[in-house]
Amino acid sequence: MTTTVGHLINGEMRDDAARTQDVFNPSTGEVTKQVALASVETVEEAIAAAQAAFPAWRNTPPAKRAQVMFRFKQLLEDNADKICAMIGEEHGKIAHDAMGELQRGIENVEYACGAPELLKGEHSRNVGPGIDSWSEFQPLGVVTGITPFNFPAMVPLWMYPMAIACGNTFVLKPSERDPTSTTFIAQLLQEAGLPNGVMNVVNGDKEAVDVLLTDERVKAVSFVGSTPIAEYIYSTANAHGKRCQALGGAKNHAIVMPDADMDNAVNQLLGAAFGSSGERCMALSVAVAVGDKAADTLVAKMRAGMEPLKVGAYSNSDNDFGPVITQAHQQKVNGYIDSAEADGANIVVDGRNPQIAGFENGFFVGATLIDGVTAEMQSYQEEIFGPVLQIVRVDTMEEAMQLINDHEYGNGTCIFTRDGEAARYFSDNIQVGMVGINVPLPVPVSYHSFGGWKRSLFGDLHAYGPDSVRFYTKRKTITQRWPSSSMREGVSFAFPS
Repeated sequence: MTTTVGHLINGEMRDDAARTQDVFNPSTGEVTKQVALASVETVEEAIAAAQAAFPAWRNTPPAKRAQVMFRFKQLLEDNADKICAMIGEEHGKIAHDAMGELQRGIENVEYACGAPELLKGEHSRNVGPGIDSWSEFQPLGVVTGITPFNFPAMVPLWMYPMAIACGNTFVLKPSERDPTSTTFIAQLLQEAGLPNGVMNVVNGDKEAVDVLLTDERVKAVSFVGSTPIAEYIYSTANAHGKRCQALGGAKNHAIVMPDADMDNAVNQLLGAAFGSSGERCMALSVAVAVGDKAADTLVAKMRAGMEPLKVGAYSNSDNDFGPVITQAHQQKVNGYIDSAEADGANIVVDGRNPQIAGFENGFFVGATLIDGVTAEMQSYQEEIFGPVLQIVRVDTMEEAMQLINDHEYGNGTCIFTRDGEAARYFSDNIQVGMVGINVPLPVPVSYHSFGGWKRSLFGDLHAYGPDSVRFYTKRKTITQRWPSSSMREGVSFAFPS
């Protein structure tokens, strides 16, 4: 009999198993459990619990909120191996990759521990005769996060630690494909001393999402996922008067200059393109080689570097990366490779349908290298989200930059070069939100903020870091004066200055 992952509402686990969905182990292709899909009533119950908990939590001193986050951080570290095993079983990440994901999430909890400093506000004395003015950051109320399958630990930890540290209460709707680690981590937050109702988790599908987007008690929505869904989330949330940030898709390019340290560039590209099976919004999926000589060298060295790569089950830590999330996604990635081949590209290394001994039914795609890709090809235009690296050949750096700037996505990019002038020109003029110089995955650390440009981000503020404080609070400015009781003031009709 399979177990069912339920919901965390008001400090208790609830079943609500009228509708369920299979959860797979993508390494074996087997169903390992069920996840309950929340009904409208269950989501509304979670929102009500968060709303009821808000007044007391709002008035809890920031230092005491931070103490909960300190204990939460310790519990995450104490349970790290258990969490990584959960991620591996349902997502397929190899242990070392899952641990890296969890660590980046923990860094955001550390940032939230600084809430007393981050929420201090600003104060000015004597802005006028006997008049003081100050601003403070007040919580919004009930806020929600809708998170993707590819980072079941890290992406939720981008959201709710800071939201809660700012005094809000939270309803999380994680991916229904790999819900166990996300739900377990939320239970650890309860164990850290968070009052009931401050943090709630509802597992579900579009039915649950639509309640969160339309219920007037929810004041803000944070989302990470594909661009079509991000557009829907953003437009629906805005139509219902909510603050929203929605992070969408990506097509991240790396420019490889003729003067680049090619061996180093190849090593970096191997991890950036194929780590996590390419299921990262920051994965490098296109290498733009400047000049045929650089391109030929890059392709030859990439081919050699890919030969020892191991794709396989998460349970073997010697593997470099694991399966993709579902059989349907496996077929979709293979379809993009088919499309590139049909359009005339050269499949240098073919990762379609690898045979993994003992895991023949797993959802595996091997590392794939495609040369001769052009901007007109469907496989170039769309996000593949799999372990596929495409090579585009251009003659000049300006042509490479134009290719990137013309793409609808502007999430992440990088350049490999020894030329400081070229690197500075690139970083100043590229129309992308996160830029690396000889750094293939320029994911900002927790005390900066994460987000792309163009159709990779809908909303004004980026995720986590300083922008998260602005997103999860509203500024109130107070101007105060205590006139002397011994002096009667006259009427003034002029605007004060």
